[in-house]
Parts: sequence; C-alpha cells; structure tokens
Amino acid sequence: MTTERNPDAARADKDRGSSFAAELERDAEHRAKARSIRPLARLFPFVFRYKGLLAAFTLFLVLASALTLLLPAAFRLVVDCGFGGAPDAAICRKMAFGDDLTGYFLAGFIVAVGLGLASAFRYYFISRLGERVVADIREAVYGHLLGLSPSFYVNVRTGEVLSRLTTDTTLIETLVGSSISVALRTTATTIGALVLMFFVSWKLSLMMLAVGPLMLGPIFFFGRRVQRLSRASQDSIAAASGRASESLGAIETVQAFTREKQEDEIFRSAVEATFDVALKRITVRAFMTGVIFSFVLGGLIAVLWFGATQVQSGAITPGAMTQFVMYAFVAVSGVGMLTETYAEVMRAAGATERLMELLSAQSDIKAVEPVAIAPAPLKGDLSFRNVAFAYPARPTMPALKGVSVDFASGKTTALVGPSGAGKSTIFQLLLRFYDPQAGAITIDGVDIRHLDPSALRNAISIVQQNAPLFAGSAADNIRFGRPGATDDEVRAAAIAANAHEFISALPQGYETPLGQGATTLSGGQRQRLAIARAILRDAPIVLLDEATSALDSESERLIQIAFERISKGRTSIVIAHRLATVLKADRIVVMDQGEIVDQGTHGELLARGGLYAHLAELQFSAGRDAAE
Repeated sequence: MTTERNPDAARADKDRGSSFAAELERDAEHRAKARSIRPLARLFPFVFRYKGLLAAFTLFLVLASALTLLLPAAFRLVVDCGFGGAPDAAICRKMAFGDDLTGYFLAGFIVAVGLGLASAFRYYFISRLGERVVADIREAVYGHLLGLSPSFYVNVRTGEVLSRLTTDTTLIETLVGSSISVALRTTATTIGALVLMFFVSWKLSLMMLAVGPLMLGPIFFFGRRVQRLSRASQDSIAAASGRASESLGAIETVQAFTREKQEDEIFRSAVEATFDVALKRITVRAFMTGVIFSFVLGGLIAVLWFGATQVQSGAITPGAMTQFVMYAFVAVSGVGMLTETYAEVMRAAGATERLMELLSAQSDIKAVEPVAIAPAPLKGDLSFRNVAFAYPARPTMPALKGVSVDFASGKTTALVGPSGAGKSTIFQLLLRFYDPQAGAITIDGVDIRHLDPSALRNAISIVQQNAPLFAGSAADNIRFGRPGATDDEVRAAAIAANAHEFISALPQGYETPLGQGATTLSGGQRQRLAIARAILRDAPIVLLDEATSALDSESERLIQIAFERISKGRTSIVIAHRLATVLKADRIVVMDQGEIVDQGTHGELLARGGLYAHLAELQFSAGRDAAE
C-alpha cells in the first residue's frame, strides 16, 4: 500500500527550507560589515603574548628575505664570471674567487642553503606562534561562552557557535601561522626586488612599472568580490553546521517521527546553498587568475624582449639581465602571492570579527554593586518578595506575577500546579540564570543580585527533570558535582542515591563509559546518578525539578528515598506533578498562571478545596481507575 504525502506537511517542509535560506541571507547581510582588515587588530593581544616567538620569526624573516634578494646577485656572478661570458671582466677581478669557476658556484650554493635554513626556521616559529594563538583564542572564547547567561543562547544556535570555534579559528590559524608570514616576506622581497631592479637597469625597471597597473587593476577589482563570496561561504557553512547539530542532537526524536527524509532535504538545501556560494567564488577566482596571468605574462614578455635588445647592444651583461629577470620574477610572483594572501587575510578578518563578537558578548547576570559576601556558614533561608518576571523571548507573557514566598532553612517545600504555572521559573531565578524585572530574592537576608553568581550557585544542588549526563564514566558524572571528590566519597554518594547497586553491575563498575547522554541507562538510573551528583555537591540548598515525573513506581520509590536523604537538614524545594511524591513535604505551595494561589500541608489544602484538591482528585482517581 502506498501512502500519499500530506500536501500541508510538504508545504510546511518547503516553508522551513525557505526560512532557512532566508536565515542564511540575513546572516550574510549581518556579516557583510567585515569589509576591512581592522578586525585583525583584535588579534594583537593574543600574538604579542609570545614576544620570543615573534622576535625569532622576525629575525629569520629578515634573513630569508635578504638571502632571497642576494640570490639573483649570486647568479649574476655565476653567469658573468662562472661561465666567463661577461664583457665587463672588472667585476670578476674584484671578486675573491678570480677565475675559479667552482668558487662562484660554491658561493651560490651557500646562499641557497642559507635561504633554505632561514625559511625553515621562519616557518617553524610562525607556525608554532599560529598554533599557540589559535589555542588561546579557542580557550578564551569557550571559557567566555561558559560564563554567558542562558538568555544569550536563546537567539544563538549552538551549532553556529561550534562552527566559529572550529572553522573560523582554523582560518585564523592559517592567517597567523602562514598567510601573515607569506605576506610579510613577500612584501619585503617585492619592495627589495623593485629597488634593486633600478640598480641593475633603470630603463627595464621603468618599463616594468609601466605595465604594473595592468597587473594590479584586476587584482583589486576581483579581490573584493572574492572577499564577499568567501565570507558568504563561511556563513553558509556555519548555518549548515548549526542545522546538522540540531538534528543529530535530537536523533531519537527525528527517527521516532520518521523525519529523516525531511531533515535530510533541509540539510541538503543548506549544503547546496553553501556549494552555490563556493561555486561563485571559484568562478570569480578562476576568471581573476586567467586575467592576471595573461596580463602579467604578457607584460613580462614585453620587458624580456626589451632586455634582449639591451644585451645585444651591449648595454647590459647577460648576468645583469639574468639578475634583472630574477628580480622581476620575485616582484611579479610576489604580487601574485599577495593577491592570494589578501583573499585569505580578508577571510580571516571576517572570521576574527565573528569570534570577537562572541568575546564581546556580555553576560547580563553580574554581581550588582555593592558586591556582598554570603554569610558563612550559609543557613539557606530563601525569600521571594513581590517578584515579577517575564522571559526575554516572551516579554509580554509574565511567568511570575508579584510572587511572595519564603523557603525556610532545613525544611522541604513542594511546588505544585499545572504546566506553565511558574514552578520551574522559581528555580531559574534562584539559580540566577535570569533576574526578575521587579521585586527581590534574598538568601539569608542578602539580595542575590549582590552576590557573585558562582558563589550563589555553589550553595545550590539541583536535580533536573531528565537530568543531562555527560560522556564519560559513571564516576565522572557523579564527580561532576564536586571535581575534587575522592573515590570513596563518590561511592558514598552513589550509595545514598540508591545508585551503587546498578553501577556495580556495569561491565567496568564506576569506570564504565556511559556514552553521550548516558542513553544506555534507564530513566530511573540516570536520575539516581543525577541525585548522587547533587549529594556529592553537599550544598545547603537542594532543588528537585520533577525528577520522578516519567518513572516507574520502583524507580520513583528509590529516588524518593534518596531525596529524603539529601534533603535532610537542608533547604529543599521540589517540583512534582505526581502529588504522591510530595505528601511528606513540610509545606506545599500551589501555583497557577504565575501566582501563588494557596499554600499549606497536604491535609490543610485538601480541607480547603481549591486547585490543589482538584489536582489531587484528578490524580488519585486516575490511579484508582488504573488499578481497577
């Protein structure tokens, strides 16, 4: 039986592809502002950290450039004196080798070897500097990204950020480790060659300068076009990487909804957009290469013709003509290399700007002056006073509306209510991922806005719904709560979380690799690992975010026991849709549509009726029906 695809679904996929293309276009327009090399100045602090490497590179750069310019002079002596074909024997008589043919070739060989060694050391030091600078940039950008608040990532896709950390830093590595070296060496040798050409033959030099504009014109005309297309290609690659990261990060969802074909089509459209931009760049660059080669070779042949007539007339020696041709080749090839380097420099300028945008992004969560220090030891008394908050992405939809509530030290408070009531927002604000637009939140009487965010979060342990686990061993994931913990402390935390038994049954016990996201473990096992992580953190405040909402009864029972252990003597706040898990809470706070509508014990709330009693009736009656 064949199934006809829903036209609406096809139209939706097409719209998604179109919106993706529009996103590429908007991103390209945004990046188009990088039209100069000025962003590269932001790399100076990273480069000048290593003055020794920079000095060594400069020394061998100067030496290599000097030997490059000396080589044509050495060849002139080889031709005029070594082959004995020069009419001006005075130059040869002044040389130490006299009529010794071998001496001139030996001198040329020594210059060539010296040039090779100088070039090798120049390459080593600049390549090492480039690798070091890129490593520092990657570390700086990643460290900065870790400190940005969650609001930054609302409008920035993780895949694009990763693309900047990889693709863009690779471009900078090419620039610092290769292109800059080539550009500096080529500039020095080109200028030196042009100057020395006048000493050899001013007539030939003027002729070379006359055809120079014919060579440089196409370079600058096509160079800007190549630069724009190169930047667009970088943006397309970043966007395609972002799309792939999203789909592969949710591969189970993609496959569960049989969306492989549609996601593949969307990614293909992104890759094809990247290919189209790259093809335009290749076409322009190929045309530029053809035009430049034609102009350069044509002009060079004209100069060689005039030089040949000068040799025939005796105005210059064959060796001098050889020297001039070599200088002309150095100058012309230098211009060509500068053209190639210019395109790479401009690509790196765009990449630098993209990376510096990340480094320039500022977290909106900082300690407000005057900075306070949390009391020690911290009791964990929490208080919300008239707190109002709306997420930046939904500024017109309040998540909390004038909430006032206290969470007493050493007590367990449960937050219940329908989805969207504002329960998780309480946790977001307590962890200071966001700041409220109105009101204040205090811990032991200190406004948390005046505390360093890291110091505040160090006082909190959290077990999230579907708690994220990381690639690594079971022990690594538990030790994530406190990196310096010993093996015994890790094991004790696992025992307290009722996780020791299943961890010990793993092939390598606590050292068993769990893979990305620990998807080989059941939901209950992952949650118990997360609780062990929170137990190991040993913080005075514990947040449990719907940790049992999707678990079987046995897993729920084990997690409930573990939570009772971790919450003992601590300020504990638990969010739960299953009201059976919060019956032992010291106090239950009922929320609805961003407001607190009731609070009390389980018995008090049932007696008063209202929303809690309604939710309890729905859940417990559903449980009785299922049992029957």
